[in-house]
Amino acid sequence: MSGIYIHIPFCKKACTYCDFHFTTSLKYAEEMTDAICKELILKKERITDQVGSIYFGGGTPSVLPGPYLNRIFDTLTQHFSIASNAEITMETNPDDLNAQKLAELRHMPVNRFSIGTQSFFDEDLRWMNRAHNASEAETSIKRSQDAGFENLSIDLIYGYPLLTNAKFMENINKAVALQIPHISGYALTVEPRTALASLIKKGKQLPINDDQSAEQFQILIGKLEEAGFEHYEISNYSLPGHYAVHNTNYWRGVPYLGIGPSAHGFDGTNRQLNVANNAQYMEKLQQGKLAETIEELTQLDRLNEYIMTTLRTMWGMDLQQINQQYGKTFEEEMRFNLKPFEERNWLRIEQDKVKLTPEGKLFADHIASELFLLESHER
Repeated sequence: MSGIYIHIPFCKKACTYCDFHFTTSLKYAEEMTDAICKELILKKERITDQVGSIYFGGGTPSVLPGPYLNRIFDTLTQHFSIASNAEITMETNPDDLNAQKLAELRHMPVNRFSIGTQSFFDEDLRWMNRAHNASEAETSIKRSQDAGFENLSIDLIYGYPLLTNAKFMENINKAVALQIPHISGYALTVEPRTALASLIKKGKQLPINDDQSAEQFQILIGKLEEAGFEHYEISNYSLPGHYAVHNTNYWRGVPYLGIGPSAHGFDGTNRQLNVANNAQYMEKLQQGKLAETIEELTQLDRLNEYIMTTLRTMWGMDLQQINQQYGKTFEEEMRFNLKPFEERNWLRIEQDKVKLTPEGKLFADHIASELFLLESHER
């Protein structure tokens, strides 16, 4: 079943580390909702099967007023065949999940929250310029559970100067104690056009310490595995049966629509990229045109993407699938390129499935990039 990703480009505040596409003004919320609904209708013929997952990302979708969210859901139900058991996720921030908002959301088809908790410490949240505090981080989870939303995921960030190992373990312990079935853990990265990058460049913030990030990554893996979580993707951990359907389909190459400014879509062969400019996006849709460009993926592009995404998961990269989809020559080339990493014990091959070892997970991106195949590559 296909998926739909909807980018809602609004936030209350700009976090110091964030480089996603958003605005802190809701001035054009109605016009943006119109444009999103028009894009859904224009793209409806691209999905010929049932929709198995819908993901509202951003930005912060939970800041969009209820009437606008309802219009988007009405458009979805009118123009798409949505599976009865479809996973419908909304990214939220703790400060948005008050009683009134939860009551609104209970009347919508949303059945899963991804909550941007990040930390349970006030000083860390202030450092990140988050809109919520530590009390809201905890109470929003409990309030959501009390309202009947049990399929929850929270984000935790690690690897930043304020976060000691003891504090990070307390964050993890609290998440486990709150009985959250899915946790996403992200090492803080310094993106070029962010406030954090500027502060580090001016010497007003300490740079990120890679050794600290690696150590806290290992702490996260160990603590969550002790608590019964499966480390099913480099940044994602879940109790059995609580994998994120939408994101898991990304890593497995399932087609999905990308809706909203800056959103990307994938049809199994090519990628569609929407313009990352709100005004241009809305203007195009007002004219009845799509605000996208098509990136035509070559056979090697698709193979290299397969390498990158599958290596990140606990299911691994399937050498037989490479043989069937891309040919024996590519499979043989891949087996040859895997040998140095196998010798370092960074990965293992079991029944033609290539999986990263615990040590190899520290170097996932490096390993994937080294395994990318190029037409000019020779042994």
